[in-house]
Amino acid sequence: MKTKEAIDLFQFYQKSTLRQRTLQSYTPLLGNFGSRYGERSLKSIGSEEVFHFLETVTEGRARSTRRLRYVQLKAFYNFIINRCDSEMRNPCSAPLLAKAFKGTRPFSRKIPEKEMIDELIYNTQNLRDRLILELKARCGLRIGESLNIRVSDVTERKILLREPKSGKEAEVAYMPEPVAKRIADYIREANLSAEDRLFPICYSTARAMIRTLGARLKMKITPHDLRRYSATYASRNGVPLEIVSKVILRHQDLKTTQSYLGKVSEAEAIRWMDILHGR
Repeated sequence: MKTKEAIDLFQFYQKSTLRQRTLQSYTPLLGNFGSRYGERSLKSIGSEEVFHFLETVTEGRARSTRRLRYVQLKAFYNFIINRCDSEMRNPCSAPLLAKAFKGTRPFSRKIPEKEMIDELIYNTQNLRDRLILELKARCGLRIGESLNIRVSDVTERKILLREPKSGKEAEVAYMPEPVAKRIADYIREANLSAEDRLFPICYSTARAMIRTLGARLKMKITPHDLRRYSATYASRNGVPLEIVSKVILRHQDLKTTQSYLGKVSEAEAIRWMDILHGR
C-alpha cells in the first residue's frame, strides 16, 4: 500500500470518529508525511527515516509537541497494521524513537479535600454558579459540557451531552437526586424554554467565577480540578474504577482515568488497611 493511500484511509476513518479539533491537529503531520513519502510503500519506510522525519518536523518545538507528533504517527501506523497488514511492524515502536520522543514525567496534582469542596459549593449564593460547581464536582462534567447544556437535554436524573470530547454523537451524564432537583427548580424559576442554555456564559467567565470563589476560601482552583476531585472522591469511597472511568468521567481508556486520581497519602493508605482488615 502506498503511503498516500494509507493516509487517505486513516483520515476517512478519523472523520467518522473524531472531533474536528482533533482532526485538525493531525493535518500538518500527515500532510508533511504524505509530501515526503506519499509515493512510497508504507512498509518500506524504516525507523531511522521516521526518526529523521520527526526530528525535522518538530525541530525547535516543545517536548510535549514532539511527543504528540510521535504518538500521532504511531497511532497512524497502528491503525494501518490493525486494519490492513497485521504482519507489518510499526517503525515508531523502535527503542530509538520511544526514547527520543518520550513524554515528561506525569505531574501529580493535589486534589482538594471534600470539606473544602463542600464549603466552596455551600457558600456559593448564586444558584447558577452553584450548579456549575456541582455538575463538575458531583457529576464529573467538563466545563465546556456544562456550558453547552440546553433545557431539552435534561431529563430527570440524566443530562444528554451533545458532541462530547470523545467524538461520539452524544453521551449521557448522571446526577445525584439533590442536584437534579436544584436544576429543575432553576429551570422553573428562570422560566427557561426547551432550547435555552442552562448557563448562558462563556468559558472565560465560568473559569474566572470558579477562581474567584476559590480565592475567597484561599483555594487556588481551576474548573478541571473539580472534575479531578469528582473522580478521586468516588474512587476513595469504593466506587469501582470502571464506573469512575466509564460513567463519571466517560473516558475510553482506564489509563486516562488513573492519571486523574489524586496521590494516595500515607494516612489514607493506613485508613484503608484498617477498613479492609480491622484494627
